[in-house]
Amino acid sequence: MTQASFLPVLLPTDVQQAAFLIQSAYIPGQNVEESRRLQQQLFEMQKRPEAWGLILPLLDQLDPSVQFFGAHTAQVKIARDWESFPQEHALQLTFVLLEACSRIILTGKSTITLRKLFVAVTSLALKLVPGRPPRWPDWILTVITSLSGSGARPEHVLEFLEIAAEEVGSSDLVSTSKAQMQQSLIDAIPVVTQAVKSAFMQHNSTESERAAAFKCLEAWITHLTANDLTSLIPILIQLLSNELTFVGASEVLQEILSSSSLADGAGTKTLTEPLFVFLESGGAVIVQQTLSTGEVDEVSHSLCKLLVALGEHSINYVAMHLSTPRVQTFVHLLFAYTALPGYFGVDEEESEMTLSFWYLLQEALWSVDYGDSEAEAALADWAESVQGTGESGQKVKESSRSDPGAATPIYAELVQVLKRKVTWPERAELATWARDQVDKFQVYRRDVGDTLINAYYILRSGMLKPYVEEFVLLLNSPQPNDCWENAEAILHCIMSVQEAVELAQSPHLERLFGPEVLGRLPTSGNDRVRQTALSLIGAYATWFTVPVDNRFLLSTLNYVVQALDEPALCLSAANALRELCDANRTNLANHIADFGQLHARLPMIPDSEKAKIVQSIASVIQALPPALEVEPVDAIVNPVVTKLAEVLSTAGQLPEEARATAIQQLQTLAGCAKGLTRTSDILFAFDEDETVQLEVEKLERAREDPRMLRLRELIVHGVQGTMALWSSDAMTADALNGLIVAITALPTDMTLLSLPPGPLLRTVCDAMQRHPNAVWLSLATMLIHQLDPPSLTSLLAVPSNEAKETVLNALPLILDTCLRFMQQEGAMEANPDIVQAFFGCMEMVAQHFAGLFFQLPDGAIEALMQCSVQALSLQERYSLVSACKFLVYLINRTVPVETLEERGRQLAHVHGRSVLRAVLCGIAGGAPTSTAQNLVDLLMAMVTRCLEECRLWVPQILFSETEFIPTKASTADKEKFAKTVLASRSTKRTREAAQQFALNAKGLEGSSFGYASVTM
Repeated sequence: MTQASFLPVLLPTDVQQAAFLIQSAYIPGQNVEESRRLQQQLFEMQKRPEAWGLILPLLDQLDPSVQFFGAHTAQVKIARDWESFPQEHALQLTFVLLEACSRIILTGKSTITLRKLFVAVTSLALKLVPGRPPRWPDWILTVITSLSGSGARPEHVLEFLEIAAEEVGSSDLVSTSKAQMQQSLIDAIPVVTQAVKSAFMQHNSTESERAAAFKCLEAWITHLTANDLTSLIPILIQLLSNELTFVGASEVLQEILSSSSLADGAGTKTLTEPLFVFLESGGAVIVQQTLSTGEVDEVSHSLCKLLVALGEHSINYVAMHLSTPRVQTFVHLLFAYTALPGYFGVDEEESEMTLSFWYLLQEALWSVDYGDSEAEAALADWAESVQGTGESGQKVKESSRSDPGAATPIYAELVQVLKRKVTWPERAELATWARDQVDKFQVYRRDVGDTLINAYYILRSGMLKPYVEEFVLLLNSPQPNDCWENAEAILHCIMSVQEAVELAQSPHLERLFGPEVLGRLPTSGNDRVRQTALSLIGAYATWFTVPVDNRFLLSTLNYVVQALDEPALCLSAANALRELCDANRTNLANHIADFGQLHARLPMIPDSEKAKIVQSIASVIQALPPALEVEPVDAIVNPVVTKLAEVLSTAGQLPEEARATAIQQLQTLAGCAKGLTRTSDILFAFDEDETVQLEVEKLERAREDPRMLRLRELIVHGVQGTMALWSSDAMTADALNGLIVAITALPTDMTLLSLPPGPLLRTVCDAMQRHPNAVWLSLATMLIHQLDPPSLTSLLAVPSNEAKETVLNALPLILDTCLRFMQQEGAMEANPDIVQAFFGCMEMVAQHFAGLFFQLPDGAIEALMQCSVQALSLQERYSLVSACKFLVYLINRTVPVETLEERGRQLAHVHGRSVLRAVLCGIAGGAPTSTAQNLVDLLMAMVTRCLEECRLWVPQILFSETEFIPTKASTADKEKFAKTVLASRSTKRTREAAQQFALNAKGLEGSSFGYASVTM
């Protein structure tokens, strides 16, 4: 017996106490808090050096949970506390662990404990094998020899080999050490292949041995060479013929197809074609049995997964050999799983797995030249098989000559099957479904929609034609009310392919949106089909812009409007109306009077959708000449601002009702502002074309209309009044934010209602003083940007004096309010959204109005800089990043600018050292690793703009015992980092130096986890 005297020796009472603690921590039904407390005690116990002495005594206990914890302790101590272990006894520890494995095998103790010991043994190998020379060469062979010598069964050896491959594959080692471990696995491949072959081929192998062999082989797939796999594939395919071994062999083959050296289409002769041969007979039998019984058992489910994996692996082969019977058989088999009877998520789970194949096949078909007669013949054969007549096959053959990527018969059948698969059951059956089954089916319908798009790329208009014709047949049936589920499925399929449908005239869409189909859809009841029809209309809104008869648009619009009064359909109807009006505003402008009638119906429409209706009407109004916009805009906006004024004046009586009504009016105003915004992206304000300039002048004159001046004034008063009453309410703030974003615009997007940013900025600052939050800060940021709009006529454009004065008046208010708020203890940590928005606002000021920082009242810029330095020490990523960005802009927009250089350098002289200290400490580990790139950007800005100061400050900070944080970086590491940073003008070199310094400072040098975590 191997001596374990080098391990600590514990008193029996200590061992028994530890065993009792383990048993107590895992009592079923125990209080969660008590269990958590006991587990923490176990964790603390494992951390102690004496825990090495617990391993063997715990393994000798009778309780399996205590035995397992002993094995777990071995693995944890090796992985986490290896540095504290006496290295002269490292090899002895291997013998101790192997003897422990042998004792568990001989005494028949828990297999789970044995597997955990295998993990510990592999963890030990990860410590001893890397190095020159390795301290444990041939470790896998050593372990296998030890296990075999102790009478281990073959499945024990296979389980060890499985765990060894998995643990090495997921280990955290740097490249050189990882390469040595990988080589140790490669050296053991002959042993592995021999072990699994023996388990597969020997007649006396037990079921457990073969199961262990399958798992072992699956774990080793990524390490095996193509030659190794070539010798194993025939055996695995042969095992597919046995029902008992089918699932295991299938899972290994799936791994070979997806993750081995034969992945991505390789191994045509050794893998793809042999599998096609098996599937032609063996696969067909399984599928036929599945269809006969109506049940997908474990074998059939595994076959489906194998078919999908083979399809993904060999998709190009399938596309190029579509004419061969074996490939056609393969596609038939996979098609059978796509078309399984029943509903996905309720009756079967396999059809969704196959959807990706049809996408890949379409992509592959597009890249294959089908000019040969064999391919045409194959398509004809397929047509006969799915359509039943040679005449259909002849038609396909003729069409394939003009379509090199022809797969029309395949996808023609597919879209019909998918239409059936997305059809909802009747209400009585649907009522029996659980909520998660309904949700799962809805997700499946969306996934099928994506597959239908791929089918459309093959079929084009040929896909819409049978759908529309079937729909007409349903409507013409003796009892059309019994087929609305099928009708809804057709509409869903047509809606799903909208993004692929060409924006051109289509006889099939004209039938769909004409009196033959849309005109005969129900106008009451049958909510699902009507809701899908409304969604379909919204999806195809842009199609009505093509030169077709306007009656299609008007009849469709009428169908949508009829649904607005029904609560169950109002949301879908309002969305469809908004899309129709937005896309077809020019065509609808001639019918503006009809929209007056729609506006008159507004009181009957649910409050939640009124804003969308107003937006729809405003979209049509925008298409009118500016002078003609005034009256309808006044008609739809005046009641809203009047109602808002009334609500604000009586808010004290019923404050909650008043607040809800005010929010509704704000949302309606926002909808109107959005609708009035042009859809064109042309920056016509800078176009010198006389026609465009004339339009600009017309808009300006319309804006000066007394009615528009009054409306804009009332809107400003409404915003101010709402902010004064409810500035601290989140829902009101959100509504105000939506309105201000919609109603303010750059000069190029001006509308009749657009408000100037200056007055609104003052209003936002007032609200911020009452209740600082991220919404007001974000609005202030946007408004400050609008005060300095981009210029297309001058590269040297500067903000106007009026804009500078507006920002200069607002900036002290923002600073005073936010700095006071963030100076409170813990405020910055507790409100990261406000911190991020504040520095985002300051960044915008630095970009456009940097000089204004030096015109602030005394002490303001100093307080801002102190807050910025404090933010650089935060542990919340977004706050720290926003502070970095602000400081980078502040430095780059002041120091290099001639008029601001002196004051910029003075500011850097006063606060630069504090900023630099925060940056260096952050890189060394004081800040979240994800902020490293932003810290490097700030460091580069400091070094580039203030080089002389940084040459003095960087070494002083790095070598200071008081200014710099404690790290594991050596003096040489610090010297190298400082030298590189101060000498480099390259961001890449500075980033690499910072990355290396961060590794050294954190003690992660030589760790792949370290490299991964500090990559910048």
